[in-house]
Amino acid sequence: MRCLTRTFTDLLHFSVIGMRTSGRTVWVGLLGSVATAVLLTSCATTTPTPQRLRSYFVPPAPAPIPAPQPIEQAPVLTAFYASEVPNLTSTFPAIPRPTDADFLIKKANDRFAAGKRALQEGRTEDARREFDGALEVLLTAPENFPGRPIIDRHIEELAESIYRYDVDQASAGGDDAEVSYEQSPIDSILEMTFPVDPNLRNKVQEQIRATASQLPLEESDAVVSYINFFSSPRGKKILTFGLRRSGRYKPMIDRILMEEGVPEELIFLAQAESGFTPRAKSKALCVGIWQFLKSRGNEYGLKQTAATDDRMDPDQSTRAAAHHLRDLYNHFGDWYLAMAAYNCGPFCIDHAIQRTGYADFWELRRRNVLPKETANYVPAILAMTIMAKNAKDYGIDDIEMEKPVEYDTIELDAPTHLALIADAVDRPLSELRELNPSVLRSVAPAGQSIHIPKNTAEQVEAALQIVPAGRRDSWRVHRLENGEGFPELAKRFRAMPAAVSAANHDELPDTGAWVAIPVSYPGDRLVAPAPKKVGSKRSVASKRAPGRVAQSKAAPSKAAPSKAAPTAAKPRTAPPAVGQHKSTATPTRIGTAVGHPPVRRG
Repeated sequence: MRCLTRTFTDLLHFSVIGMRTSGRTVWVGLLGSVATAVLLTSCATTTPTPQRLRSYFVPPAPAPIPAPQPIEQAPVLTAFYASEVPNLTSTFPAIPRPTDADFLIKKANDRFAAGKRALQEGRTEDARREFDGALEVLLTAPENFPGRPIIDRHIEELAESIYRYDVDQASAGGDDAEVSYEQSPIDSILEMTFPVDPNLRNKVQEQIRATASQLPLEESDAVVSYINFFSSPRGKKILTFGLRRSGRYKPMIDRILMEEGVPEELIFLAQAESGFTPRAKSKALCVGIWQFLKSRGNEYGLKQTAATDDRMDPDQSTRAAAHHLRDLYNHFGDWYLAMAAYNCGPFCIDHAIQRTGYADFWELRRRNVLPKETANYVPAILAMTIMAKNAKDYGIDDIEMEKPVEYDTIELDAPTHLALIADAVDRPLSELRELNPSVLRSVAPAGQSIHIPKNTAEQVEAALQIVPAGRRDSWRVHRLENGEGFPELAKRFRAMPAAVSAANHDELPDTGAWVAIPVSYPGDRLVAPAPKKVGSKRSVASKRAPGRVAQSKAAPSKAAPSKAAPTAAKPRTAPPAVGQHKSTATPTRIGTAVGHPPVRRG
């Protein structure tokens, strides 16, 4: 211990001297390190370390390290983001470039829109010039022009639209009470007789055997004679007109006939009656596709008012006709007698059966106990059915039927001008009239169901909400265009700016929204009749001549076949399923003992 202390003291002294002589701490540190090494070496050799100290510095024996266990490596998902990797080889979708045909069509549509605007502003001559220019743009395209079929189709659509606007202009300001009717084609064919072609007999018999029909089909001289007539140029024109026009209503009629459980071939009654013309009118004052008398229509829910006539509504009249025909079949038990009764009334057929005792159409026809029109009615319908089901054999298989009429239906909660709805759907007024043949006036009454173009119900409802309910029979609507204000709208529709502003609560909506225009449409406005004054000349005259008034109301109209429906009759036999019928080859003798008294309905 003494040796260690002395040595340390000498070394410290030497270090201090070194710092004084040289002034550099690096040398002091170096000398100190050397001195420490020497000191430890000296002490280690001179003084042995006790045993316990030696064992203190020896590190403990290391613990045995377990052998590493192999780790299972999870499979590397090389395609983990494969679905998110963009396909760099794909190209961007090509933007379609307008064709030359598209350019011409757009130019024509722009001129057509300008013509419609001129009509709104009352500039009829300018509208005509724009309409003619729209067609001229398309008509000047050469025959070999690319996209020529598209242009031809657009010419037809544009010409149809222009024609409808012309019809609107021609009818503007006219007498709205005058309703135009078309002549029923049945009036011109059922009173005539036609020759029988003997060569057609075998052909017709073979066709009937090979034809599937829910309505019984039979061959007779009368049927063959009408087939011969409908094969002639004049008859073929009548037949093809009806077949072509049937495309408008055939899906609807087929559906209703099926729902009512009557043969689908009865659709040819409508072709014979009206040629599928909703406003057809016969000499007997029957109206509509199914030619209902006013009294018979009322019994089947077809109402008539000063402004509407449900007999002209295709849907409602078809439902009523199917129901009526089913009732007639339940009464007579035979489809031919049911069809004959549809033409002349069940009382007429009951009376003929009572006179002869035969409940068979062909026997009644042979005995001349049926009206001539009724005697030819059933054969004409059978002839149409046979020819239509064998169209290729008669050269009528290439007829292009008109497109089915598609529409939505809304119910009006206030008297509404049809032109208001036409503006809401941006269609000509004549198109709305064609969709609603049962509406006789320009203004449809409250509660009336109105047919509108398909998928336009929302925009019609939005337009109607702009106009107060009490003004929908006289105000207009307009979709606001860019840059239009109250002065521009007033000038366009010839109104006062203050009135247009007040009608829209002094605030214009965004471009493309509806605005109300307080300008009247041409046509009638439904107004409640003024109450009669007590003691007026008219009321006094009515009191003085009650007999004349009563006589005029009760006076019968021109004698006409009555399409009366049975009201208390019961079927003699249960009706067979559609497609089945009793054989009429042998007439069945019916007497009063069988229990078939005629049902009289005046």
